[in-house]
Amino acid sequence: MLLIVCPHCGPRNSDEFAFGGEASSRPGADASPDTWRSYLYDRANVAGWQTEQWFHVAGCRRFLNIERNTITNEIRRVRDASEGHD
Repeated sequence: MLLIVCPHCGPRNSDEFAFGGEASSRPGADASPDTWRSYLYDRANVAGWQTEQWFHVAGCRRFLNIERNTITNEIRRVRDASEGHD
């Protein structure tokens, strides 16, 4: 079990969340097809710390950015997605 501390609801089981993949900035409407293709399909798939987007389905129904170690599943930071990402 992965315990996620939601900034709005407190500590919750990861079963309450939907994983949304790596967090990245959405390209603008005028972006090239290559930029959109990269945004939609290319993933860094790092072994270590990465920022991911999760949606709290069974709670506050907000998107969260979570910094998680993909090797150990340790979580070091959780924040509302409206705050952006690093």
